[in-house]
Amino acid sequence: MQEASPTLFGHPRGLVYLAFTEAWERFSYYGMTALLVLYMVGQLLTPGHAEHVLGLAGLRALLESNGPMSDQAFASLVYGWYGGLVYFTPILGGLLADRLLGTRATVVLGALLMAAGHVAMTFDASFLIALGLLILGSGCLKGNISAQVGQLYPVEAESLRTQAYTIFSAAINIGAVAGPIVCGAVAAIHGWHAGFGVAGALMILALVIYLAGQRHLPGGRERKARTDYPPLTAAERRRVLLLILLIVIAILPLMAYIMIWNIGVLWVDRHAELSTALGDVPASWFNSVDSFFSIIAVPPLVALWRWQAKRGREPGDIGKIGIGMALVGASALFMVAGSLIAGPDGRASVLWPLAGFAGMGIAFLYYWPVLLALVSRAAPAKVNATMMSASFLALFAGSVLMGWLGSYYDEMHPALFWTIDAAIGFAGALIILVVGRPLARGLAVDERKREQA
Repeated sequence: MQEASPTLFGHPRGLVYLAFTEAWERFSYYGMTALLVLYMVGQLLTPGHAEHVLGLAGLRALLESNGPMSDQAFASLVYGWYGGLVYFTPILGGLLADRLLGTRATVVLGALLMAAGHVAMTFDASFLIALGLLILGSGCLKGNISAQVGQLYPVEAESLRTQAYTIFSAAINIGAVAGPIVCGAVAAIHGWHAGFGVAGALMILALVIYLAGQRHLPGGRERKARTDYPPLTAAERRRVLLLILLIVIAILPLMAYIMIWNIGVLWVDRHAELSTALGDVPASWFNSVDSFFSIIAVPPLVALWRWQAKRGREPGDIGKIGIGMALVGASALFMVAGSLIAGPDGRASVLWPLAGFAGMGIAFLYYWPVLLALVSRAAPAKVNATMMSASFLALFAGSVLMGWLGSYYDEMHPALFWTIDAAIGFAGALIILVVGRPLARGLAVDERKREQA
């Protein structure tokens, strides 16, 4: 712990710097990704632009090894792999911090790489270079800045640490809401590259804030005390296998949910009525909707769970995860309805995608935070950190699979496509319905026994 004097509801001053750094970093990330598919389909991959992108022809030839594909299909695959690798590389960033640079230097390196990546996005030619820089930068920054939040507190300050991560998560959601709105508006008025430029400017601001708070932050390279654990017992191995099964099942709702950031925003651009008295609403703004509802739904959802708990009816963790998966499927059905109920101009009411995106944001609260909490609680101490890292591989797999499925969007009616997306969410819920009770029994942990493990 670096700072003894509390300045924010009893928290170290370093938390303020980390929260603001993460808010602006997430602003830049979500602002950029809200434009990514629209930019690729609307400009980058069109004649007069595509031939100037370094390495694009080679990448396209690689992805089209089984036959030519549409620009939309290619864009979906690129988006899927980009989003997936963003969640895979933090494992490498953690190793770099632990074994060589320390968390603080690794975060600075990540911020510099991401800032360079956003700047590179302002030119067509350096598009693939930009994605590579952003992937590497996110890998260095994301996991390590989260680790620094915990490093601000002594081991015994469990309650304060939990509060700190709640504040930190709020900063993430604020950035996720603001980024697509601001970058989308700038792109609509001044062009794609101006929108990417705003994302780059906010990433530089994140770096400046982080550097300004250096003396309040932990993260020099420290040699951690090694704890030698005995091998896993048979019961612990069974628990680990059950957690791996649950993480694999979680790929399904993540795949269906992330689809709104890729095909969802494209569907809005093509099929939703976006006209208002003040002009057309940028389709990229919709990438703020799910994050916004993930913020405002927390108080009523917590109140609902407390109300259910008083009556002995609160679902367990496995039950909540299943409900979240079902809500993902139900939310995708709004996109089905919007595809089937369209006006003479082929555009549907904006209320359909609004409901779909909002439902996805609420569904996310049911399954993802609950899954992380369950893994943290049930994983044996010997492999707890490893299992927490493994949880994020579900996001990697979900994003890559989402991109692959999205590549078939142009080959089918939108209603059929979103029906498949809904079916993926419902499939996860059905699996939980079948295996939920054995999973819950197998993952029920006596806390006293767990502390001894």
